[in-house]
Amino acid sequence: MLLCLWSPKGGSGASVFAAACALTLARDGGARLADIGGDQPAILGLGADPGTGLREWLKVGVEAPSDALDRLALDAGRGLTLLPAGQAALGDVAPEAGAALGMALRSSGVPTIVDVGGERVPALDALLEVADMSVLVVRGCYLALRRAVREPATARTAGVVLVEEAGRALGAREVADVLGVPVLATVPVRSSVARVVDAGVLTSRLPDHLARPARDLLAHAGLARKGRAA
Repeated sequence: MLLCLWSPKGGSGASVFAAACALTLARDGGARLADIGGDQPAILGLGADPGTGLREWLKVGVEAPSDALDRLALDAGRGLTLLPAGQAALGDVAPEAGAALGMALRSSGVPTIVDVGGERVPALDALLEVADMSVLVVRGCYLALRRAVREPATARTAGVVLVEEAGRALGAREVADVLGVPVLATVPVRSSVARVVDAGVLTSRLPDHLARPARDLLAHAGLARKGRAA
């Protein structure tokens, strides 16, 4: 199973939510988190950002061997494996390379969450197309929604995870109406999440108000029971 989380712009919360989904799934028997955006080592409290990762695999293109992904893998604790992003730029990477990465990740047999991030390039759009399920993570912000409407990937996404901030005029109903896809989970913004991430202890202290929407999304993907405590 390959579940991709992406956003129309940086700062939407997609990376933290992807980590929450992977951690929740890992506790149910093991999972893999594929990092394209590059923020996962910091979010998971790892010591350093590896210099080689999925971006370098993509630069090699369709000739890149699938078993090279295993050599990139890092132990992120509690049944979770991390495939780091690396450092390479993706602007000139062919869409076929993105599709090949998606197929390689799907064929492994390990449930994989992909943090696609907010970078919109053809290779990553191709990755979204071959995923079993792609989900848009967005805040109830007019500018973010305006950008999401313009993205071709939005029409192919299975639904939305809404990062809900107090005081925003746009709620789940408005977001679903604007984007034309259902809201599958709602994540309330809490300062406690930022504190846990900043302290590097998300892997051991995943907040319930982050774990519950993660499990709701995993249930929609057929990977967990909806509403069960993490």
